[in-house]
Amino acid sequence: MCGIFGIVFKDRKKNLGSILIDAGKRLVYRGYDSVGAATIDNSRIDLRKDVGTIKKVAREYKLRQMTGDRGIIQLRWATFGRPSKLNAQPYSDCNDRFVGAHNGNIVNNAQLRKSLISEGHSILGWNDGETLVHVIEKCFNKTKDKKKAIMESAKVLHGDYAYVLMDKQENKLYTVKMGSSLYLGVGRGFICCSSDLPSVLPLTRQIVPLKDGEFAEFTFDDYKIFNIENCAEIKRGVEKSDLNIESASKGGFKHYMLKEIYEQPETVRTLLKIMDESVFIDRFLEYVEEADQVYLVGSGSSYNACVSSAYYFNKIAHIPVTPVVAGAFIDSFGNAITDKTAIICVSQSGETKDIINVVNYCRKTERGKILGVLNVLGSTLMLSSDAYLPLACDLEVSVPATKTFLNQVVLLLYLALRIAEKNNALSRRKTNEIKKEMEKLPFLLDASIKMTKRECEKLAKKLVDVEDIYCLGYGLCHGATLEGALKIKEITYAHCEGMYSSEFKHGPLAIINENYPVIYVTLPEDAHMIISHMNEVSCRGGRVITIAEECKSLRENSTDYIPVPTTLSLIAPILNIIPLQLLAYHWSVNKGINPDFPRNLSKTLTVD
Repeated sequence: MCGIFGIVFKDRKKNLGSILIDAGKRLVYRGYDSVGAATIDNSRIDLRKDVGTIKKVAREYKLRQMTGDRGIIQLRWATFGRPSKLNAQPYSDCNDRFVGAHNGNIVNNAQLRKSLISEGHSILGWNDGETLVHVIEKCFNKTKDKKKAIMESAKVLHGDYAYVLMDKQENKLYTVKMGSSLYLGVGRGFICCSSDLPSVLPLTRQIVPLKDGEFAEFTFDDYKIFNIENCAEIKRGVEKSDLNIESASKGGFKHYMLKEIYEQPETVRTLLKIMDESVFIDRFLEYVEEADQVYLVGSGSSYNACVSSAYYFNKIAHIPVTPVVAGAFIDSFGNAITDKTAIICVSQSGETKDIINVVNYCRKTERGKILGVLNVLGSTLMLSSDAYLPLACDLEVSVPATKTFLNQVVLLLYLALRIAEKNNALSRRKTNEIKKEMEKLPFLLDASIKMTKRECEKLAKKLVDVEDIYCLGYGLCHGATLEGALKIKEITYAHCEGMYSSEFKHGPLAIINENYPVIYVTLPEDAHMIISHMNEVSCRGGRVITIAEECKSLRENSTDYIPVPTTLSLIAPILNIIPLQLLAYHWSVNKGINPDFPRNLSKTLTVD
């Protein structure tokens, strides 16, 4: 989704434009269709915006030259209205008194826009951010009070959003949280707000998280938080954030994605340490063990992690767990939820709209226990969960998930093992064997990167012109297969379909012709089955690409072979993810695509 940042100082700043640009750069993973900045200097609004990257717009419109004592910047990911200068934010009202920008979706935008135009408002674009500013203007003209205008606007604006608003007549900002993430940052001589912490932390570590249904009024040295329904003031102090902002740096790597692939051994090591010391894990596990139904709910990469983890809960803990795409959960299982249903919501950001819809449904019906697995502490999912566990990945800047996906799988594997150990679902010897191998996982992941990087680089060159490919897996490797296919689609723009390998013969086999590539992600113990599936492709002239531990029979039936380190069959699918990530990365780079910011995609999707 979009990213917003606003800041207010006591005095005029000649470098205000530079401060806004630097904050915007740290939000670039939220949107890069268009960029806009607005400042107020001596009661004059300076608004500059256009389509393009922040680097391009900043250069062409000389954003660094913007001055004033307060300002906002917005990076847009298009939803309402195609990417264009007219649809770029921020926006001012008809009288050029207010200027604001938002993140999220105003779902009744079309109706509001039509009504506002009929009332004489000058609305030039189709963006719901423009509609929002004019709704506030309309409410202010009626109430003559900004707080009341904000409250009245909330009754009219339908959807999930957050916004920041400036008034050229007073040195303060207003910011509203109605479903999208939002934070205040309190520094020396300034206060700021932002969609995400990366843009705040370089300025201050004193953070004030805002909750849904709240708005804040802030000057350079004071802030007040209010309930948006009744304007009751809410007292909330600052919290010190210990998030490591250095992780947002590329650290010598060409792209954030490659850096984050290489960070996975360390993030897994951190996660395992946190899980062993967590005071929250027992409560989380109690909800799972007491449940008569357990669902794993996620979107995109998080859903693929749910698929992988469902196998773990069955094989290790002997518990049936149903993986569900978040957007389909309510229609497929909503009426079946009881007080004893555990819904494990898996989300990198904790703000994914499809996940929040599930949470809101359960809260509205007062059924089901929400168990959050998330990376962003202070997110909506964390605050709405009966129990939650952190992924401990620190920042993930690249749009494609790598380390967050891997830690999701490892965390859920860890939970399955803890339940198995408690319920004696496995022998003590087998349990200890898995635990010891999990302790070695950081070293195994590091070895996987070193062992597969050259082969992935070479294979990526061979596949650079391929526009259609399948990625097939069997058993425990099914989830890794889905994730590998998603990575290829996301950053190479080639069509790649992930599928359970035994299903391929039921229709898709018809697509095979000479040299058509099919990737198999597998385990040596499944060779007797997977070789049959390989031969269905190879005998028709297809190209068989295999990712697995070294296995003579699998290699003999493959055109290309990428071996990973030898480990237990339960751990091997996690290692198989590494070459899939590296293959997608190098394939993307070879095509001249920036894998960090694939077209049409956003890191955090806060819209339906």
